[in-house]
Amino acid sequence: MLAGFAAFVDLYSTQPLLPMLARTFHASNFAVSLTVTAPTIAVALAAPYVGRLADRFGLRVVIVGSAFALAAATMLAATAASLPVLIAWRFAQGMVTPGLFASTIAYIHEEWPPSRTGRATAAYVSGTVIGGVTGRLLGGFMAADVSWPSSFVALSIVGFATAAALWWWLPQERRIVRRSDGTGGSWRAHLRHPQLLATYAVGFCMLCTQVAMFTYVPFLLAAPPFSLSTAALGSLFLTYLVGAAVTPFAGSGIDAYGHRAVLVGALGLCATGSLLTLAPSLPVIAVGLSIFATGVFFSQAASSSHVAHHAAHDRALAIGLYATCYYLGGTVGGAVPSALWHVGRWPACVAFIIGVELATLSIAWTFWSRASPMPEWPANVTP
Repeated sequence: MLAGFAAFVDLYSTQPLLPMLARTFHASNFAVSLTVTAPTIAVALAAPYVGRLADRFGLRVVIVGSAFALAAATMLAATAASLPVLIAWRFAQGMVTPGLFASTIAYIHEEWPPSRTGRATAAYVSGTVIGGVTGRLLGGFMAADVSWPSSFVALSIVGFATAAALWWWLPQERRIVRRSDGTGGSWRAHLRHPQLLATYAVGFCMLCTQVAMFTYVPFLLAAPPFSLSTAALGSLFLTYLVGAAVTPFAGSGIDAYGHRAVLVGALGLCATGSLLTLAPSLPVIAVGLSIFATGVFFSQAASSSHVAHHAAHDRALAIGLYATCYYLGGTVGGAVPSALWHVGRWPACVAFIIGVELATLSIAWTFWSRASPMPEWPANVTP
């Protein structure tokens, strides 16, 4: 959970700051949205190579080292004097994030018995939710009360503290397993596996919808008739806490009923929440965002557990490829709604989000197996 917290406390922390950054740097909505898309592009580029680092140094070393590197890059982002420099430091943050994201999921599936990996993955996702809420809240309040650079200073302090806790508490791997060998054969095997390919597509779609929703809804709520302040926009992400509280139930559902059943239910929640944001009432929009976020977190638990479950070998590489597709989806979700906003404002963005969710449902229903029986722990692997 701490590793999940560390991975997401910074990644989307500029979302509530976007209207302020647009005013500060006299930039367009698209230009400031690059502070969200730049780190997701970096994650997509770096994620497939995490497995090689894990082979050489071990999963624990990669997780802890990435947490410290991310905190340092966050501190340096506070020194940016222009929007391009800020975007560059955000890109650097994204380059070190996969060491937390991919390595932690691989760590779970190597250290936990297969019958309990769904619950462990859901706990990790809950950590990411809490991290995302903390980053947006802390960033929004610091920017509103002090300055936008102070938000990065505060987040870096939290990051260093979390990294130190991981260094102190995260156990060394106990199991001797073969991870990614980095060969072309391993890449080809994963890219030809129908279950894995479908899961990569699901990951792409889900982060696409999440980033689209929470990057552009601040522009809706910062404008009349809502006219929310930067601090209030940061508070908006308290809607994530509902998802943090209930996501562990998704893990039990995965272990009991399989990944596809949980994902289908999650997509229903996402669609319902998306439609509620069209209401002209702030409380209804907040409820809609809570429902949408809960559905997204359920789907993230299902898809990330699904890819690790179906990777019979070279698991870190498989998860790295999933992370690449996942964050490419986030990049698309941060960029495409910018054009739609100018065409049809928020309703056009919601139509895009629901369209992507329907595509996700079609992919999972067609290619994911109805149930994913949990295999026994390999006999040739020694604790």
